[in-house]
Amino acid sequence: MLTNPVSQPSGAANFISVEGLSKRYKHDAPPVFENVSFGIEQGEFVCVIGHSGCGKSTILNVLAGLEQPTSGHVIMANREISGPSLDRGVVFQGHALMPWLSVEANIAFAVRSRHPKWGRAQIAAHSLRFIEMVGLKGSERKRPSELSGGMKQRVGIARAFAVEPKMLLLDEPFGALDALTRGVIQDELLKICAATRQTVFMITHDVDEAILLSNKIMLMSNGPHARIAEIVVNTMPANRRRETMHHDPQFYRIRNHLVEFLVRRSREFQPADDGHDPSAFTPRLMRPGLNSGEALIGDTAPVIKAVA
Repeated sequence: MLTNPVSQPSGAANFISVEGLSKRYKHDAPPVFENVSFGIEQGEFVCVIGHSGCGKSTILNVLAGLEQPTSGHVIMANREISGPSLDRGVVFQGHALMPWLSVEANIAFAVRSRHPKWGRAQIAAHSLRFIEMVGLKGSERKRPSELSGGMKQRVGIARAFAVEPKMLLLDEPFGALDALTRGVIQDELLKICAATRQTVFMITHDVDEAILLSNKIMLMSNGPHARIAEIVVNTMPANRRRETMHHDPQFYRIRNHLVEFLVRRSREFQPADDGHDPSAFTPRLMRPGLNSGEALIGDTAPVIKAVA
């Protein structure tokens, strides 16, 4: 059973701070989302799940500086985001590669933007490092037309990492891939993030993918007037593996909680016709992997538990 809502734990300033974000495309239309506020710590991997139309990609585009919110703002490393920057790398649903360039040239183009004073040999060496990191050594001379869908997405990931961004933004990058290819790239992404301590904000519709990859999972209510309804802390061990994580009893507690939210509770957060103030809404902080009576060491706020 679930207890009452609580606010997020207090502590040091977040690396990313999203405050009061709202987006309305027409002045006479309801906002797609409103009063979206959350924080992301440096090195944290956060996934966002919600039904189509709740504004997940729009929030990601605002974080990327590709779209402006109607109200609210985003602070990254104590500076407000107002436009695109090489400090934020983006991997879209489509690979977005330049078809006339090779794998190496696509990545080198991005590296050259980050390091315009570097020579050709230095750029090539840096690009090759990330080509090897995503398992594409030997394919650096191929053009996108010669690559499979999974290989193209690996190039996109390598290109994003090659500019060494402070934050990586992933918009359902594996959604069009088959299960086996998706699993291989998930493993590669986990290795890279573990090695680089990369801060990641990722949109996904795959519940298992979110549990595998993320430290926290943000659940969005349905649009319009969508909002962050719950922030689920992933209580599974950090070294979890795709092929074995389902053996952990915490896995099904977390998974069942996420699925139940998507199937039933996501639509319960719509604003009522009673004049309530949506700005008063606070996301619920959830740790559904814990058994009754358990607590996390070092908790700084009350814990909400979901018991199987």
